[in-house]
Amino acid sequence: MPLPINIKELLNGKIVEWERLEFKEGWNPEDIIHSICAFANDINNWGGGYVIIGIKEENGKPVLPPKGLNANQIDAFQKKLIELCHKITPNYFPVAVPVVFQKKHILILWIPGGDTRPYSAPVSLGEKSQKAYYIRRFSSSVKASHAEEQQLLQLAAKVPFDDRINHQAKLDDLKLHLMQSFLKEIGSDLFETSEKIPFAELCIQMQIARGPKEYLKPLNAGLLLFNEKPDKYFRGAKIEVIEYIDEVGDNFTEKSFIGPIHQQLRDALQYIKNIVIKERVKKISGQAEAIRFYNYPYEAIEESLANAVYHRSYENQNAIEVNIRPDCIEILSFPGPIPPVDNEQLKKSRVVARDYRNRRIGDFLKELHLTEGRSTGIPKIRKAMAQNGSLEAVFETDKDKVYFLTTLPIHPEFLKELNAAKSLVIKQKQKAGKGKIVPSLSQVVPSLSQVVPSQTFALILDKGKEKCSLKTLLELAQYTNRSRFRNEVIKPLIDAGFLALAIPDKPQSSKQKYYTTKKGQALLK
Repeated sequence: MPLPINIKELLNGKIVEWERLEFKEGWNPEDIIHSICAFANDINNWGGGYVIIGIKEENGKPVLPPKGLNANQIDAFQKKLIELCHKITPNYFPVAVPVVFQKKHILILWIPGGDTRPYSAPVSLGEKSQKAYYIRRFSSSVKASHAEEQQLLQLAAKVPFDDRINHQAKLDDLKLHLMQSFLKEIGSDLFETSEKIPFAELCIQMQIARGPKEYLKPLNAGLLLFNEKPDKYFRGAKIEVIEYIDEVGDNFTEKSFIGPIHQQLRDALQYIKNIVIKERVKKISGQAEAIRFYNYPYEAIEESLANAVYHRSYENQNAIEVNIRPDCIEILSFPGPIPPVDNEQLKKSRVVARDYRNRRIGDFLKELHLTEGRSTGIPKIRKAMAQNGSLEAVFETDKDKVYFLTTLPIHPEFLKELNAAKSLVIKQKQKAGKGKIVPSLSQVVPSLSQVVPSQTFALILDKGKEKCSLKTLLELAQYTNRSRFRNEVIKPLIDAGFLALAIPDKPQSSKQKYYTTKKGQALLK
């Protein structure tokens, strides 16, 4: 890969400080491995550095024109470099770029600060050599003192994923309008100056980009919140809401929410609030005020889903799932909680975590008042369920902590209604079929899709009594994928003769509408 800098300016020390450059006339593997280790440890947080092989150094400056390397040596050096880097603990691999400069072949090793500091390297390349931590002191790579070792360990235990540099993204993948919207919402003074300062400086001030000035890159947290399509970089960065029509799970509708993670959280919550949550008012004899309650308290859903967005791993490619079943809501995320939290801890009234998986994301969500942090999530969910008169929420993981599952049971009064409705339907079906259960619409007409609920077909046929567009039918059936809707719903109804085209000779017309045939109306009855 080409370096994202001007080579001439790099070698002249114009865009990178001399302390971050090391020149070597020839291949010296022991010195090279020590320098790689030192730049990767990046004790001063300079952003790593560069080792240039093929140029002599005097007093820390390059001697030009370069002496250069033989062209046939470079492949061998790169192979040897891989072998050397396996000796670093944990393994670290710089970017090696062969370059022709002033008609001479040189090899540039670009060594950004590592994500899994501290690194150690062999003192010598003998078989039984001890390892040591190396750091940069001025323009030299040296062994760290005991105090410096302690500093490295405190600085750099593993960098959390959300706080790491994303080397596959560019700074302009962070979107100014999303950053300004956030700053305005939280009332930051930085909003007023956000258009007056350079974009790179704004990113640094918001701590969503890091690196040396010639290689300033976005952090994962920045891409998750301030890019319109974070799932481009993190496949699982979305929320899927699945509403099951029956207990078996054969019939369901599904809706995906993508975009900046705080926005998809809000969109998913608004969808659940509009579609799922229902209120009941119950009058109590001898009491003036009626009791109001919900099938699910919104506060419990809000906190449960916000916790999933906060605590999930964005390295994992699985989306957050919100499964809305007839008798409960399940919110599933991956992986499970960070130790020492386990199933026994989750049963306690208050769960105290020692560490958090996404500290930066948590900070942003707290600024937006989407979560509170400080282990308040589970107590808040339990309190909301109790105040609503609901059964207790259940929190669980497996022994390997692969997943985290929150289950919110439906309110007991709604469960009674659900069970009463089931009994009534069974009785009606038995009566209509003289003791036999009436089959579903897709069983009566085998050409209809088995994965689509009969209710969906019935809604379409009922709406089709008056001519209507595909868009109208799509929204009615709560589908988001146009092609899937055509294939699973519309085409089977047309093929079976229950639905027809208003403009049959122009099936692809933008003005096309659909209507229910007489056969369809008979089936609907």
